[in-house]
Amino acid sequence: MTALSKLDQLRVMTTVVADTGDIEGIARYRPEDATTNPSLLLKAAQSPHYQTLIATCVANARLTTAREQAQCCDKLAVTIGCEILRLIPGRVSTEVDARLSFDTQGTVERALQLVDRYAEAGIGAERILIKVAGTWEGIRAVAELEKRGINCNVTLLFNVVQAMTAADAGAYLISPFVGRILDWHLANNAHRAEDPDPGVASVREIYQLYKARHYATVVMGASFRNTGQIEALAGCDRLTVSPALLEQLSNDYGSLTRRLGGVPDTTGDALPVDGEVDFRQRLNQDAMATEKLSEGIRLFIRDQENLELLLTKLANK
Repeated sequence: MTALSKLDQLRVMTTVVADTGDIEGIARYRPEDATTNPSLLLKAAQSPHYQTLIATCVANARLTTAREQAQCCDKLAVTIGCEILRLIPGRVSTEVDARLSFDTQGTVERALQLVDRYAEAGIGAERILIKVAGTWEGIRAVAELEKRGINCNVTLLFNVVQAMTAADAGAYLISPFVGRILDWHLANNAHRAEDPDPGVASVREIYQLYKARHYATVVMGASFRNTGQIEALAGCDRLTVSPALLEQLSNDYGSLTRRLGGVPDTTGDALPVDGEVDFRQRLNQDAMATEKLSEGIRLFIRDQENLELLLTKLANK
């Protein structure tokens, strides 16, 4: 037993980020940063804590067109983001509408609108990250936004091809999804209990590659299924963790060992990504990454649309 919980030990070696829109959870566990997405916003919108904010967002709104509904969702995302920023010293990640995942210019325009909304609320760009899906079009949008000084979080990232392309585009941060990679391997009978966790292995590969090749892009492991996955990545630049798993770590006083850090033991075998065709072909060769990226976009679109329906219903009461 140690005097510090595993959560406190983790904070020494890794920046801990809250993967939630839950204000109470953020206040309890004091993360550096926080991340949101359409699924988390949909959940937050049903929380009693946010009902006053939601009422303000839909007040005098007609929400009769798709554009009005999307704008209301963006307004809510920024409003919740501002509430979160009251409690954390760092940044909040706010996601661009997943329906724009294959639209570079549309992603750039919506990202700029989100930044403007934050500015109107008195929040500078240095306190936010714009989340964009790791498609070719999304990463091209990231390259454009980073040139404008708007830092981005490339999400729905499942393999080294996406990771290298994002780093070459100048992305501030990537969020490789640990748990969803394991989910795919279990669903496809491609993982045995004695095998290394494929999600953990993927993040380790990306982390080692980034450090060996001196990429400045931050690696933030995401989408954890259990604390074992988190502990296996202790020392990663950042880890974004749900309140349930943060609680488990805070109640565990066992010893936590650094797993990542120091001098990389390999430069990695991955070849540089040579443009759009190479990106698409190599991503297509990875069935897991292709399927989980597509599925993730579909799920975020579903929750975006459900959130719009909820807000429209409230606006028209």
